[in-house]
Amino acid sequence: MFGGPLITLLGSATVLSMSDSTGPRRAAMVMPIAYVAAYALQALPHLAWGWRFAILAIPFLAGSATGGSTMRLLHDIVPAGGFVLGRATLNIATGVMQIAGYGLGGLLLAGFATPALFLIAAAASATAVLILRFGIGERPGVTAGKGVVERTREVNRTLLGSPVTRPLYLAMWVPNGLVVGCEALYVPYAGRSGAGYLFAAGAAGMLLGDVVVGRFVAPRRRDRMIGPLRLLLALPYLGFWLFPPFGVAVALAFVAAAGFAASLPLTERLATTIGPDIRGQAFGLYSTGLMLGQAIGAVIGGALATGLGAARAMGVLAVVSLAVTLALNPGLRRSGPAAAPVTAGPPAPAPR
Repeated sequence: MFGGPLITLLGSATVLSMSDSTGPRRAAMVMPIAYVAAYALQALPHLAWGWRFAILAIPFLAGSATGGSTMRLLHDIVPAGGFVLGRATLNIATGVMQIAGYGLGGLLLAGFATPALFLIAAAASATAVLILRFGIGERPGVTAGKGVVERTREVNRTLLGSPVTRPLYLAMWVPNGLVVGCEALYVPYAGRSGAGYLFAAGAAGMLLGDVVVGRFVAPRRRDRMIGPLRLLLALPYLGFWLFPPFGVAVALAFVAAAGFAASLPLTERLATTIGPDIRGQAFGLYSTGLMLGQAIGAVIGGALATGLGAARAMGVLAVVSLAVTLALNPGLRRSGPAAAPVTAGPPAPAPR
């Protein structure tokens, strides 16, 4: 649970500025190339478990260097005002492909040995590399005339130290991570037979939230929905404290998951309050913190459930999530439409 986020955190603290300095096509190719190498190495027979765990780190480290490049490219290519719809579409496509991938992997596992599956995965990743190479036009990166590590640390200090962007990051990381801690308790709460219904309800709620907020809500109204959606994310889990009937619990999980759509207007606000020279790193930092926050939330949820039980632990996490949400409201006002862009210095276009 913590291995991947910690490796990503290491990369985000040292080389994340490559999300801006590298052209988006080359940056997008880094991750699938890393997967090709990792899967091919995993297919080797008689490989020691220590080496296998080390190989698992390759994609996480590669992704941490260029993790914000996809969002940066998306922001650059969609029409004005279309970022939220584009991001919602990307979220939906990613979720559908993950579900399809798990299903296809299970089917293939019934007919192929594990090394063969790794080779199939390597071939699929290589196909993704070719699609990116020949299907996306390259754009220049940006550079500030500094080394990658120095630039990464400078921009991270700017983003995390700014009174404009710091509340945005905390609002996207902390309440979300605590609610993921609630979701991590579905199995002890409902057992193996019932947890699947809760997870399915949560996935459906997330899908509905992304579709409604991304497609049908006007931009001005969407920004005003940040507060209600963040409250919606945690409020339903207070009901688990009362040990509701299972059908009601499934409905609560569905409603709560729709609140994850708050990330759409929040990231839209982030995109409008940062300069284009650091947009990739800003998005990459968001992704890293989100992943780490969710891992920490799951661990906190497990620790609470050990002493309180799963239902009451969900209630406690919901209360803390709501408290954090309300405490961050004054800080979020500083990132409104009138906020000056946050930048880390005047960059220059990098050569192709």
